[in-house]
Order: sequence, then structure tokens, then C-alpha cells
Amino acid sequence: MSTPQLVVHHDKELMAQAAAARLITKIVDAQASRGSASVVLTGGRNGNGLLAALAAAPARDAVDWGRLELWWGDERYLPEGDPERNDTQAREGLLDAVPLDPKRVHTMPASDGPHGDDVEAAAAAYAEELARAAAPENHGAVPTFDVLMLGVGPDTHVASLFPEHPAVRETERTVVGVHGAPKPPPTRVSLTLPAIRAAREVWLLAAGEDKAEAAAIALSGAGEIQAPAAGARGRARTLWLLDSAAASQLPRSLYPPASS
Repeated sequence: MSTPQLVVHHDKELMAQAAAARLITKIVDAQASRGSASVVLTGGRNGNGLLAALAAAPARDAVDWGRLELWWGDERYLPEGDPERNDTQAREGLLDAVPLDPKRVHTMPASDGPHGDDVEAAAAAYAEELARAAAPENHGAVPTFDVLMLGVGPDTHVASLFPEHPAVRETERTVVGVHGAPKPPPTRVSLTLPAIRAAREVWLLAAGEDKAEAAAIALSGAGEIQAPAAGARGRARTLWLLDSAAASQLPRSLYPPASS
């Protein structure tokens, strides 16, 4: 797995704008080289902030939205259209404003869907969808995502992988149901660390003073069971995108400018 690189921006607005510009470039480059691009979205205030910045970016029209595959890193297991679902927030922030191919937008199952209250069945269905999309050259049960984005929680959780919870210990399955999450709602669907690590690039987003301790812990050599963000690594690149508040507890030696 790749060694983390850090980029620190002055504030969360600049972080979101810079991350949006970086993502546009990655998508356009992937489409130019392979014909399509694959991105995993994250929710939360930083993920939604990035989508809002992307919606407002003039360069968004450089993306061929019809050739973009969208996946999610996790989802709150709530009814379709619930305002707390990550996909609902993503549609409001960006997706409804761009010409995506609906067949390439892979939302995670909802609690009022065919699986009902069985979140494990919902997770297995999403794992099957990922496996169908994986090409032989991916050498695994998920596609090789171009960029997989994750928000970092104040407790170091990423996706819905919380410290010491069973989901963060999973080594075989690519998607799991999460029960008893310490952050509401308690029932969720999440990619696992093995699925996350299939991505070419993993970007971890953290802004605000409440993320400073989490960033310091995850980047100080903590284990992934105690600090799930520490285990989120990309095959080619792991990029931490922070604002100055979230980086405030890091030693300056940890964040030289990352190469573009």
C-alpha cells in the first residue's frame, strides 16, 4: 500500500475547491486513458462540501459525465430518499445537476427496498454488484476505482468502519452490514478495508478542529482496528486533504507539499 501524502489548505472552503479541481483532473485523465472513470463518493460535511464545490466549478464541464461510474463507500440504512442518506445528499449537491448515466450510478440499497430490514442481505447484494463490475485485470471482487474518497470522523472512523467494531476487522468480504454504530443511525452498509484498498487512489478528507486529533492519531502509526483511517490506503496513492485546523496537531515535518 502507498505511503500517505498530505496537502494542507488554509480553510475548509479552499480545501473543497482544490479537492474538486483535483478530482476533475483525475476523472478527465482516466477517461482519456481508459474511456471511463470510476469514483467512490463519501458523505458527511466534507464530502458534501467537495460535491458543492464541484457543482460550482466551471471546469466540471470537462468531465464526460455519461462515462463516469459512481459508487458509495457507505450508506445509512434508511428509506430511499431519506434526507440523511448519503446518496440523497449527493443528488442534491451535484448529481441531479449533471448528465449522468443512471445505469452507472450505483447507490447502496435502502431499507425500504427488496431486502427490507435485512442489512446483511443488502450488503451482500452490493458486493455482488461490485463483483459484476470488476474486470479480469482488477484481480479481485471489486473494480479498481480511480479515486475513492473518505471523510474522517472525529473518532478516526472512515466509511462506516468504527474503531474496534467488527466491520473494521473484516478481511474477506468487500461489503458488510453495520449494526450498533456509535453514530446514528445505528444500522449501515459499508465497504470494508479490503475493498477500499482496491482503489488506485484513496483520498481522506478532514476539515475542522474536531478532526485534528483523529488526523494526528491516524498518521502517527496507530493500528487500523483502533484507528480505521490508518488502514485506508490506495494502491498507487493515499492522499490526506486537510485544512489548517484539522492539521493543527500534526508536526510540520509530516506534511511537505504532495506531488501533483
